[in-house]
Amino acid sequence: MSWAGPEDIFLSTSLASYLDKKLLVLLRDGRKLLGILRSFDQFANAVLEGACERVIVGDLYCDISLGLYVIRGENVVLIGELDLEREELPPHMICVSAAEIRRAQKAERDATDLKGSMRKRMEFLDLD
Repeated sequence: MSWAGPEDIFLSTSLASYLDKKLLVLLRDGRKLLGILRSFDQFANAVLEGACERVIVGDLYCDISLGLYVIRGENVVLIGELDLEREELPPHMICVSAAEIRRAQKAERDATDLKGSMRKRMEFLDLD
């Protein structure tokens, strides 16, 4: 028989209150997942039902369906309950297709990469 430490008891009671509720889960790599919490364990490994990844680029967003999704607890940064009565996104946000959001993500990555490479090229100027 194994004994639960204080942190295990805290985790169990805090996540237990979220069972069967729609959650937003922020992962270490920045992804945002939405879904209904169906199960969890003492390591914060979790199972989301009807999960989707919400991808946001500027004013564009897309919810990409993932279905039943298992999340490894060590990747979880934040878990929060979504209020189903309220609007989840500001009204100026525009829902687009998965293909469109991927193109927007690529354009954003390319712009960031270009900015980084330009900064490296200008380091020799030492403007201080």
